[in-house]
Amino acid sequence: MSTTDAAISKAKPKTKQYKITDDKGMYCLVTPSGGKLWRLDYRFGGKRKTLALGKYPATSLKKARDNRDDAKALIEDGVDPAEVKKVEKISKAGKDTFEAVAREWHQMQKAKLSGGYFEILITRLEQDIFPYLGAEKLDDITPPVLLKALRRVESRGAIETAHRIKQSIGRVFRYAIATGRAERDPTADLKGALEPPVPKPFAAITDPRKVGALLRAIDGYTGTHVVRCALKITPLVLIRPGELRKATWGEIDFERKQWRKTVETMKSRREHIVPLADQVIEILEELKGATDRGPESYIFPSVRSFDRPMSENTINAALRRLGYSKEEVTAHGFRKTASTILHEQGWESDYIELQLAHMEGSVRAIYNHAQHMAARIKMMQAWSDYLDGLRADEENRVVSLRG
Repeated sequence: MSTTDAAISKAKPKTKQYKITDDKGMYCLVTPSGGKLWRLDYRFGGKRKTLALGKYPATSLKKARDNRDDAKALIEDGVDPAEVKKVEKISKAGKDTFEAVAREWHQMQKAKLSGGYFEILITRLEQDIFPYLGAEKLDDITPPVLLKALRRVESRGAIETAHRIKQSIGRVFRYAIATGRAERDPTADLKGALEPPVPKPFAAITDPRKVGALLRAIDGYTGTHVVRCALKITPLVLIRPGELRKATWGEIDFERKQWRKTVETMKSRREHIVPLADQVIEILEELKGATDRGPESYIFPSVRSFDRPMSENTINAALRRLGYSKEEVTAHGFRKTASTILHEQGWESDYIELQLAHMEGSVRAIYNHAQHMAARIKMMQAWSDYLDGLRADEENRVVSLRG
């Protein structure tokens, strides 16, 4: 139901903000301070977004509707109106503002970074830096000015995020220096100015008895078949959750029983070969008919679309559904589980580190990669057999991995 100019004019603020709805997703957001803001809710690329259309009374109801219709036309043409607005803002501010240079630098990282991290980089800047420093010329951003912006992030307890944003800003300035748009990098003067981050290890279960109980719980998972298979494979392969969820069918060599992770999908930016135990092959063969749409298709697709990988939070959410808290176990923690037990059982550290993709990128690493493959195949089959033993060991008679 559409609203009227009179209704907007007479609207009074309340203790909490509220909406006065209009047509086609548009509404007026009335804030506790008395502000009246035109907004449009829409979906683009499968995501829910909100676009600012103006502020009443400077932007009348008629003008807001015109802005809404213009935005809707862009959406129909496959263009995100929010992105158009950002470009216009940068154009008005000039090409040498921090935001303009940062976005230019960000686009140059697209070929080097995974899609998820590429988006995280710009989102952090959009949320925490552009509102305060985006319109500034780079040489006007002094160390104290930059520190003030980073302190806002730090003050909400996001210490690690503040450090990561500082690193990104430094990279933007170094790019600006190289392209002749800045004289120096102010982040160099902020060494030691931020509170040091406290490392938080991924929660993991390393007690074999509790590992067995967790595996039995996973067997009883009642969610989707794809998520259940992902849950069952995660403890068996030792790769990072982000690398698992982006795996494609073309990476699987069923004949050699290998998973060849490509450079683009690995955090280490190196190809990584994962030996697959018989148990993993069995799960993949069971899943193949459900999700295999060709070599480029995801093994673990999103529930909404086969064109997107499973969400990065899916495995952790499934573990919570099984009753395990984030303080008890995480998807990433399965790597620690395997590393701890494999070391305790006497397997060579080189085999384990190679399986975890921790080995340095050197000629020695490449040589060892090939040299230790037979041993790693043996280790990973023994590891899967060991987990089967723990799963079946309801009386907690902990089985030996190598005995």
